[in-house]
Amino acid sequence: MLPGTPKSTALWAGALAGLGAFAALYVTLGRSDNAIPALPAVPASPEAAPAEPPPAGPGRNALSQGQMAAFVFRQEPEVLPPVTFRDAAGRERTLADWHGKVVLLNLWATWCVPCRKEMPGLDRLQGELGSDAFEVLAVCVDRAGLPGARKFLDETGVGRLALYADATQRMTSSLRAAGLPATLLIDVEGREIGRLLGPAEWAGADAKRLIGAALKRSLNAAPQRKS
Repeated sequence: MLPGTPKSTALWAGALAGLGAFAALYVTLGRSDNAIPALPAVPASPEAAPAEPPPAGPGRNALSQGQMAAFVFRQEPEVLPPVTFRDAAGRERTLADWHGKVVLLNLWATWCVPCRKEMPGLDRLQGELGSDAFEVLAVCVDRAGLPGARKFLDETGVGRLALYADATQRMTSSLRAAGLPATLLIDVEGREIGRLLGPAEWAGADAKRLIGAALKRSLNAAPQRKS
């Protein structure tokens, strides 16, 4: 067939179109790796990071969870240094006055916003669990003293917590409270079981389970103390 005929012209056109399509396909699929955007770096798996050690002390797995996840137990109950503060009548008090009780000692201040938020929960806890065996002891540790503390408790609607204050603010340093609020759980011998820095829901189930365990240990130890 002669190249100049209409039929040959159509065949050449078809062949050229096929070559064009092949070239386009090659460019699309066969481009160099430099044309492919680099993939972002994959962060290391969290599982590869070393796990943080659990809080030390008894019941660390069963009790340091939920609202009490930040509660840190002492390896052994620790004797606390002597501290003094004032009651509503202005009389000097010490932690020894609560010997024989499990005590939840809460240090707070009138200017502390988280303290204001958690105070109603502490008040409810005292109403539900307060007894001859347990007491919430909330002590105001700022210069406002008893008058400022009384006003604060009135404003927050607290009616079950007794009024205590340390206008000297020495309790914070003596008890090594790194911030406020600071809450210490103290056994019947006046020793610190552990502490939680920062606010928490003290009227919740996690806190009651923690305190219940401390009360149970004190009851189990009672016969030994009497012998």
